[in-house]
Amino acid sequence: MPGYGVLEGENPYDVEIALIDDLKPGDVAVFACGGPTERIAPWGELLTTAAQQHGAEGCVTDGLVRDIRAIRRIGFPVFHGGIGPLDSRGRGKMMARDLPVECGGVEVQPGDYVFGDADGIVVIPEAAAEEVIVAALEKINGENVTREEIGQGTPLAEVYRRHGVL
Repeated sequence: MPGYGVLEGENPYDVEIALIDDLKPGDVAVFACGGPTERIAPWGELLTTAAQQHGAEGCVTDGLVRDIRAIRRIGFPVFHGGIGPLDSRGRGKMMARDLPVECGGVEVQPGDYVFGDADGIVVIPEAAAEEVIVAALEKINGENVTREEIGQGTPLAEVYRRHGVL
């Protein structure tokens, strides 16, 4: 592709393709881009489709994404730093994978647990996963009890005094 800095025979996507092809069921691809860059979007419909075919659960990137309508139609969760029209060919290149990175201001290590929903993303270090998940489930159960009692008309102050969950 003349004018884009790609050498003859060079595949600018080697590292990116290897990362996607190595995804396993339950994995979340994390692309650390140092924040949104000017219009360059390394994640799009084709990476989404391939990641989903490998059983991955989603993608998190602090960079931009493109093909957003197609990604939404596919229903694959992609958390991103914004939307841009340009792919990375000749504009950027993934240099390494399976290394500790900072994504969106948060350190992410290979093997960490990554959860995301409409409220945002949480990264749980692998070494603390069991403890954090147990604590999160306790919090959810406490909130469920609190919600039920409030829904039955018990004043919030009384429910909070009883359960200490808000």
